[in-house]
Amino acid sequence: QVHLVESGGGLVQAGGSLRLSCVASGSIFSINSVVWWRQAPGNQREWVAAFTSGGATNYADSVKGRFAISRDNAQNTVYLQMNNLKPEDTGTYYCNAEIRKSAGGRKQTYWGQGTQVTVSS
Repeated sequence: QVHLVESGGGLVQAGGSLRLSCVASGSIFSINSVVWWRQAPGNQREWVAAFTSGGATNYADSVKGRFAISRDNAQNTVYLQMNNLKPEDTGTYYCNAEIRKSAGGRKQTYWGQGTQVTVSS
């Protein structure tokens, strides 16, 4: 079994910072792409930042220059550093990852349960 757990959310004033973590645990051979998503009440889930399977990073235009995605492969952890937060960044943040559980196994997609980020003006 594989689990993804997000943490690090909270309440912060506009202009502040938070660092989210996404920890993968369980039977993991390799982690391929990892994507951070967010969903505000009444809105569709939107992607925020990603590590592609080739290791490149991509960011939504709305967060470029403010958010940074990084990873610690030894800890199976991906971080999302969020700086200069704005009220419109408010939402539940989720990570999902493509994970192989064995060398010959197929990639499967897993989701975490989300962590709430609230930015006050």
